[in-house]
Amino acid sequence: MMRKLDQRGVAALEFCLVAVPLFMLMFAIFDLGRYAITMQSLRSLANAGARATMIKCYTPAVIAANSPSGCTDINTYLPDAQKQDVAPYLYVAGLTPTLGAASGASALTVTASVSFTMIMPIWGATFTNPSASTQIPF
Repeated sequence: MMRKLDQRGVAALEFCLVAVPLFMLMFAIFDLGRYAITMQSLRSLANAGARATMIKCYTPAVIAANSPSGCTDINTYLPDAQKQDVAPYLYVAGLTPTLGAASGASALTVTASVSFTMIMPIWGATFTNPSASTQIPF
């Protein structure tokens, strides 16, 4: 007569084997989703800064003089309240995005950037300082 083997605890052991890759995959998906939302918010913020600069700074006199050098202080054209309206996700977790402009020979470049930490340490410093920029030709 053959005895039946004891099967208690097999499910717990199988879950332990599967749990580590499952949670790593789940947190990696969360991280990449947060990164994608952050990049889209930064693009929106850079576009809003460029739009505010074009509306409030570039008058016909500035364009005729081909002198955009006085238009690099975006924070006067786009206050913090409007930045929060444009990209609310960036302000939810206490992040403070920066918005800056640099004037070149033929374009004004508006750059939005922020730094945050990822959940998974496997990314290293790859995704910790995302930034997006918009160029305004003149």
